[in-house]
Amino acid sequence: MDYLPDQLLWEILDRIKKTADRNSVSLTCKRLHKVDSEQRKFIRVGCGLDPATESLASVCNRFPYLERVEIIYSGWMSKLGKQLDDQGLRVLSSNCSLLKDLTLSYCTFITDAGLSSLASCSKLSALKLNFAPRVTGCGILSLVMGCKKLAVLHLVRCLNISSVEWLEYLGKLETLEDLCIKNCRAIGEGDLIKLGPSWRKLKQLQFEVDANYRYMKFYDRLAIDRWQKQWIPCSSMLELSLVNCIISPGRGLACVLGKCSNLEKIHLDMCVGLRDADIVCLAHKSKNLRCISLRVPSDFSLPLLMNNPLRLTDESLKALAENCSQLDSVRLSFSDGEFPSLSSFTLDGILALIQMCPIRELALDHVYSVNDFGMEALRSAKHLEILELVGCQEVTDEGLQLVGQFLQLRVLRLSKCLGVTDDGLKPLVGACKLEMLVVEDCPQISERGVQGAAKSLNFRQDLSWMYS
Repeated sequence: MDYLPDQLLWEILDRIKKTADRNSVSLTCKRLHKVDSEQRKFIRVGCGLDPATESLASVCNRFPYLERVEIIYSGWMSKLGKQLDDQGLRVLSSNCSLLKDLTLSYCTFITDAGLSSLASCSKLSALKLNFAPRVTGCGILSLVMGCKKLAVLHLVRCLNISSVEWLEYLGKLETLEDLCIKNCRAIGEGDLIKLGPSWRKLKQLQFEVDANYRYMKFYDRLAIDRWQKQWIPCSSMLELSLVNCIISPGRGLACVLGKCSNLEKIHLDMCVGLRDADIVCLAHKSKNLRCISLRVPSDFSLPLLMNNPLRLTDESLKALAENCSQLDSVRLSFSDGEFPSLSSFTLDGILALIQMCPIRELALDHVYSVNDFGMEALRSAKHLEILELVGCQEVTDEGLQLVGQFLQLRVLRLSKCLGVTDDGLKPLVGACKLEMLVVEDCPQISERGVQGAAKSLNFRQDLSWMYS
């Protein structure tokens, strides 16, 4: 080992991806130990860090060139020792001068004071906080004022971040490319206007409102006017995900949907108030759209929206088909299958998509308009490789048997489908057509019935959903 050149040792260690293996190799000799210390850029620690501050200091001294650190306390209990606190973050900021990416998950002892100490990490470009209940908007503001290169910010279940001055400050920096805000109860859709000029640089936006804490935020006239006068186009936006949001005409996030000229992927989940006009506007503007996921809410009782058309119809699907020629992944879902007679997407709209777009992946969740006739119509999907049916109760064995005639299909997923049995899969047994078959919670399909139907099988039977 002493005669191997340094470059070869670096290449050997670089090919060892598992942390446990690297740890073992680094203990075989002093030279490998030294090379590993210099080469290690990433480390993940958590409940085993005890005593926390002293142990973290030791880790930082051992690996002086760390660029990415994850501190995760999922499953922590008091008997596992004290969690990392503000003092630990001060140790991290003073010892990791090259730190670029930091994740803090379930770090419940960290406060604004600890987060403020990270402001000295001038190279920090990505911060992800998951359940940091003691952190407020003041802590976020002090951090972003020091970290001028911050491009990625994820805030998940940070319940006490109420003030949004930090959003306004980030907007002026124009460095933010990836923003994720999920279940932060005090941050509403209307607050995103404060990003201002940063909308121009933003590439990914994920915004999710806590479904158990959803509230209607009545915008005052000034707030409405600011959204309507928002002239900055979201020309850099590639991915947009909105969950449990309020989409009101001329307000908030509705103003964004028609400005993403380079959007490639969009996920709209339980967004109350979403209209055909919003999707049509999106389709005309986002010609590069490749992936769309729509989950329609079942709650139509919000008084502010009662005067608006609340259901998406085939008009939306046909607009996508006519304008988004690169669309290859589509997921249509109805919330838990409530009001099946109100399914707003018909077979005509779905067929327009598969006939005019190169749909490679199609997922239909509680779409009651898809039946055996619909399965026969899907045979015209020339590019379809992946098909997922969830709760499609109108599909029977007769329709399922047609899957063997889908020219390009290689993956089939069935979940909670009551109308299909082992007989529906018989044409696939021994045919060697499918690469993967996944069957979950379909009461009339047995594990024996799926044997030989695909090269790779995944079978699960949990019928508790039928009685809940």
